[in-house]
Amino acid sequence: MLNCIGVLTSGGDSPGMNATTRAVVRTALFEGAEVWGIHNGYRGILDGEMFKMERKDVGDIIQRGGTFLGTARCHRFMTPEGRAEAYEKLKAKGIEGLVIIGGDGSLRGASLLSEEHGIPIVGLPGTIDNDVWGTDYTIGSDTAANTIIDAINKLRDTASAHRRVVVLEVMGRHCGWLALMSGISGGAEYILVPEEDFDLEEISNEIKEAYKKGKRYILVVVAEGAGSGIEVGNFIAEHTDIETRVSVLGHIQRGGTPSVIDRVKASQLGEKAALAILSGLSNVVFGFHRGNVVAIDLHDAVTNKKKLDPEYMRLAKVLA
Repeated sequence: MLNCIGVLTSGGDSPGMNATTRAVVRTALFEGAEVWGIHNGYRGILDGEMFKMERKDVGDIIQRGGTFLGTARCHRFMTPEGRAEAYEKLKAKGIEGLVIIGGDGSLRGASLLSEEHGIPIVGLPGTIDNDVWGTDYTIGSDTAANTIIDAINKLRDTASAHRRVVVLEVMGRHCGWLALMSGISGGAEYILVPEEDFDLEEISNEIKEAYKKGKRYILVVVAEGAGSGIEVGNFIAEHTDIETRVSVLGHIQRGGTPSVIDRVKASQLGEKAALAILSGLSNVVFGFHRGNVVAIDLHDAVTNKKKLDPEYMRLAKVLA
């Protein structure tokens, strides 16, 4: 059994990180362990930005987006020397294990720290992209998808009024989950994701034919990893002579009050992570599979590439 653990958030922020941290801290304290909060991700370890936490430190945060612990990129931690220094800083505080809340890159760093120095690590998938292998769900993905849907609903109104083509670029550098889910639920005619090839000339010809038959508007959702929304919009406008508008949603997708799903699932994952690390379990990531919390090997999670569900891909084409 471990008596002292640390918790940090790393990489891009996502709604539900605060709920996760709250669950980790309160579960560990309930079990009689000591918990240290680490500000600004891995950089906070190296800079000594660590503080002993009590229940009150995680009060009034479950409903807040972002992460009250803060997050930052840290190039020093990417080196073996930086990780060795981080380990010594943790050891000096008496921290025996870490809960890391973050995306693929953050979990990869955690895996290296554990591999090189033997410190127990439990990871939790905090990323709006939902791109962590082995889990159906990542913390913040539901809230982000709902933010996109709100934008789609508004864009559809103005597109219909003006008979325009609207191209919406959403996040998803390596994974098209956000584009696919929001595109299906928002009724998009075209969903462009990095996992699948597409032909803009063919799409433009189909749009022209649809407008000839009386179509009032077309909605195209583009994952950033599939291409630039601006370039896609320019191509469609030039090849159809139809008025086209582009909206790049950007970092608004990261923020906002977490949804009920993100609060509850984040809390479940936080509790499981705290219990696991305190028991000495290491090198696992907790996620969801078919509605149940599952443990995923950390090495597998960071070395395998998550694929989009082919059933959703098929559904998107059928309903377009």
